[in-house]
Amino acid sequence: MSPTSSPEERGRLDIHPTVLRKIVEHAADGTPGTLLHERRLAGVGVGRAGSSARISDGPDGAVDVALELTLQYPAPVRRTVEAVRTRVGEELSRMTGRHIRNLAVTVSGLRGPDDGTAGSGSRVQ
Repeated sequence: MSPTSSPEERGRLDIHPTVLRKIVEHAADGTPGTLLHERRLAGVGVGRAGSSARISDGPDGAVDVALELTLQYPAPVRRTVEAVRTRVGEELSRMTGRHIRNLAVTVSGLRGPDDGTAGSGSRVQ
């Protein structure tokens, strides 16, 4: 096989949905205005976490994304969600060549900056 072979002759690359999910969550968490939320297991606090995504493969390499996140309050929710949509789409395309067919965003919480979870795209360390 020569380096000038067509892509079809070189093989293919499959990216596991878990990798796609991690890219989406990382991009969402890096967007200004998103916050960490407290994780609980059986009613016990077990640390903090960022956004949570579910990925489904669609036709032609497109993906459907269901994203749940917590946002800073007070802040313009629509503007922050639009920034998340833009950043997630750009990062997924840049890193994998895949694009989003549908991105459903659920804002599961609004938190003020004084509760210890505020930050501009705070990440779990």
